[in-house]
Amino acid sequence: MTPTTKNAEEDLVVHYPCKYVPVELLAGFGAGCWPCTYEAESFDHADELAHPNLCGYGKSLLAHALDPSVHALVLTSCCDVMRRVYDIVKREGCVEFLWLLDLPHLRGPREVRRFRGELACLADAFAAWSGREFSLDAALASFDPPVPRTDERVTLLGAHAPLSLVDTCRDELSLHVENGTCTGFRQVASPPPTLARAPRPECHACGDAGDEASDLDRFLDWYAGALLNQLPCMRMDDVAARKALVGARGQQGVIYHTMKFCDYYGFEYLEAARTSEVPMLKIETDGTRQSAGQLRTRLKAFDETLHGMAETGDAERARVDGPVYVLGVDSGSTSTDAVIVDGSGAIVASAIVPTGAKASAGAQRAIDEVLGQAGLTNDELTLHVATGYGRNAIEGMDSAITEITCHARGAHFLAPNARTIIDIGGQDSKVIHLDEAGGVTNFVMNDKCAAGTGRFLEATARAMELSLAEFCRVGLDWKHDVKISSMCTVFAESEVVSLVADDTPIADIVHGLDMSVAEKTASLAKRVKAVPPYLMTGGVAQNVGVVRALEDVLGAPVATHEDSQLCGAIGAALLGLESLG
Repeated sequence: MTPTTKNAEEDLVVHYPCKYVPVELLAGFGAGCWPCTYEAESFDHADELAHPNLCGYGKSLLAHALDPSVHALVLTSCCDVMRRVYDIVKREGCVEFLWLLDLPHLRGPREVRRFRGELACLADAFAAWSGREFSLDAALASFDPPVPRTDERVTLLGAHAPLSLVDTCRDELSLHVENGTCTGFRQVASPPPTLARAPRPECHACGDAGDEASDLDRFLDWYAGALLNQLPCMRMDDVAARKALVGARGQQGVIYHTMKFCDYYGFEYLEAARTSEVPMLKIETDGTRQSAGQLRTRLKAFDETLHGMAETGDAERARVDGPVYVLGVDSGSTSTDAVIVDGSGAIVASAIVPTGAKASAGAQRAIDEVLGQAGLTNDELTLHVATGYGRNAIEGMDSAITEITCHARGAHFLAPNARTIIDIGGQDSKVIHLDEAGGVTNFVMNDKCAAGTGRFLEATARAMELSLAEFCRVGLDWKHDVKISSMCTVFAESEVVSLVADDTPIADIVHGLDMSVAEKTASLAKRVKAVPPYLMTGGVAQNVGVVRALEDVLGAPVATHEDSQLCGAIGAALLGLESLG
């Protein structure tokens, strides 16, 4: 649908951001309505006009309103961000028809009456601007009957979801994805049949003046309550009915979306995650597509979680006419790990090399090294399986599986009794909750910044002029608690420099850093309802100070394994082997 200027002979498009906008009322004036699901390339202009801490959706909505193709925009007063966007757009004068609908946050009879008045004012203003009359037939024809789904599906819940997010979810998940976000889950009750009946004509003989209410009045008398009494969004005062969104019939999983700087939906996620038996994945976006690659990894991992151990899907490409050797390659941000297992699942050879500037080059070095150790050629490998953040950049692979699923399989191989994996790598960290068979029941990732990761520890080690080997052990000799207040790598490094300048003992500083990493990781573990026994994987598993700090914070032993760093590659190789049947 292409937005055009107002003209009785042209299509008229009204853009809207909220499910409480009266789409059916506007349809009665012949207007098409288009939800605001825009993603800006940048927020430079929006930041100039508004505060940088405006939520990501507010900025994207503002950027959309500034587009010359947008001529009509109807907002609601559901939150302060909407009011702020309205004020800016009105000041800029960039939209021909702009309206802010005052939305009650209660849904009683008094609020419905007030809301009806608001809708009537909008109708009058829109009729005057568009030059069109209200058609009851057109309004009634625009209703979509609310039909609840009961098939197997994943529900996207939470804050506003751009179309690209919905499309990405549907691309990466094998089950149907329904959009249950505050803009996607719009279910207004169907109008009663009596509303379509024409009013009785005046009967002068009996003195009956008849029903003199206009079609618009009769429509609004019913419509105000139906629109306001949808399944509530989180801006409403009474949101108890929203509990039905999680655990509904046929629902296999929930993806919960929050928007950066939004204060509402995170609270609902925390409560749902605490009580729900349905697998849940929390994602956050900022109104742009800057983290699209990471988002795809998390969604694909969630899909693999819903199906248990992933199928590699390309076993038929495997060479199975001789001895079986399967290669697993884990392409990480800091190191690339490679493992070869034989037909019995035993590890034949392994290699760990720096990833370097190119994931593909680092992977090739790891493959060359592990083939040399095994005394094999690439042609003698039965199957090649890749995992890790650079998995799709490695040439010659038969399949790719996310690191979540591979770490789960590798951890179950290394420590079959483990129920929680703590994986701290170079630039991200993960906590994965396993069932008794080693399947993923839940996971959470910190992949937005390097806080609490290997890079964080490396940067602070450099600030204290310590080698990594020294850094890993010196904190064990601490005497006094030192609190590192910042988890940001840049700010923490500055904080460490200040502590050194104040002659704070190095052992105390390092222990403070270890504890800050442990506390950050423990907060992730709490989100997935982690339970012992714990197994730590990734490169930071070699840091005994962090391991001890984790044990203190979690109140339970945290095991490591001599092959902890190879966990992802081992899992990839074993999953490949299992796919051969």
